[in-house]
Amino acid sequence: MIKVLSLLTRKPEYTHEQFVKHWLEIHGPLARAVPGIRRYVQSHITGTRTRADVPEVEVAVDGIAELWYDDAAALARSAATPEAKRLYADGALFIGRIKTFVIEEKEIIPGG
Repeated sequence: MIKVLSLLTRKPEYTHEQFVKHWLEIHGPLARAVPGIRRYVQSHITGTRTRADVPEVEVAVDGIAELWYDDAAALARSAATPEAKRLYADGALFIGRIKTFVIEEKEIIPGG
């Protein structure tokens, strides 16, 4: 299993609320049609938390997208589909900046 995690920042003409609404109501349903995606989670930022003993990173993020695929080949096949191209074109309408990581998870506390 491979996970792709993206930090998303809205375009300047969008409020955070407009960004979240588009992402959830328009972009989310488009993702359902993309073959090869095993799981998709949108994490909508509602606030931040700081620690007194560790400096905070300066980064503006409106949301975090997590997508799971069977493997790197499945990710490549998925990204080449017309459905993925529609998803990416929609993302370009409201996402101003993005940073994407391909992740290998190491589970420390198992989920239930």
